[in-house]
Amino acid sequence: MYRWFILLCLFFPLLTQADAPGDVIDGARLYARHCAACHGMRGDGGVGVPLRLPDFQAGVSDAYFERTIRLGRPGRVMPAFRDLDDVEVSAIIRHVRSWAVTDAPPHDATPVRGDVKRGAGLFAKHCAVCHGAQGEGGAGTGVTFSRPRDLPVIAPALNNPGFLTAASDRMIRDTVARGRAGTPMVSFREQGFSEQDLDDVVAYMRSFGERPYDVPIDASDEPATLVFDSPHDLVTTVEALVRAAEGRNFRHIRTQTLEEGLWPEGEDDPHQVVVYFCNFEFLNRALQVDPRVGLFLPCRVTAVERDGRVQVLAINPKRLSSHYNNRELNRMCEEMYGLYVEIIEEATL
Repeated sequence: MYRWFILLCLFFPLLTQADAPGDVIDGARLYARHCAACHGMRGDGGVGVPLRLPDFQAGVSDAYFERTIRLGRPGRVMPAFRDLDDVEVSAIIRHVRSWAVTDAPPHDATPVRGDVKRGAGLFAKHCAVCHGAQGEGGAGTGVTFSRPRDLPVIAPALNNPGFLTAASDRMIRDTVARGRAGTPMVSFREQGFSEQDLDDVVAYMRSFGERPYDVPIDASDEPATLVFDSPHDLVTTVEALVRAAEGRNFRHIRTQTLEEGLWPEGEDDPHQVVVYFCNFEFLNRALQVDPRVGLFLPCRVTAVERDGRVQVLAINPKRLSSHYNNRELNRMCEEMYGLYVEIIEEATL
């Protein structure tokens, strides 16, 4: 009996901690795990919007945070965190609120009534330069490489179904009226907008939700690797890959064994060869859209000879694109997929 009492004393603190996942410490841990990579450990932003800005904190309700975490932003890098339970989501929100200098505003679901047609003109004149003609948001992910260095954040997509569901009319109206100090978003009330102007712009933004939204097709059922049989020997296949790539405005960077640098010189397998090639204009465009393409660019194709049979293998960009939640990158991965197939098919004819 004494032994069980000692064990209970030892493990009781652990049990009580495990039953309280919603405290501030857990919120910080969950934030660090799920949010900090994009929004910064202290909420200063980066790929994601800066969460600690006073105007942002003062303008969004806890309901907005909760819906944003749950729904994400389809096609705009921000994923949907559907696996987090309600306690975990609340803990993250409380941690983010710890940076606020004012209380969170209440959620106000009162609809705004305005003239959509008149709002369209105001939006085109004052908002489209940052948020896009159709509310599609700024290009790129928001990291420094893909935006001017004097901007702390890329303008968000206002036509995104995740945003339109999370944001109330009142929140949108207050943001347009107040602006966001510390970002390029100015106060349009101070720019001369009347109360009717604010209502009309909000009515136009809300109309984005009535239009079809091009959500990327799920490519998770795509094969991870493209595999082609070659009728040629290994040397001929590699030479044909180089010619086919150069014929499509790719620069041949180098050819090496797959194991080069992993084994002492001369001990690497000569029957596994990697061809590196790159179209620098395409690479530049892709990096500006999403620097994560550095994981699979520049392009590389592997030719392998086994038992007299040669195969050509390449990573499938369409499969990778399904992990990025970036509509712009999705299109480029489709383009890259087509180029891979063209190059390898030509080399293995």
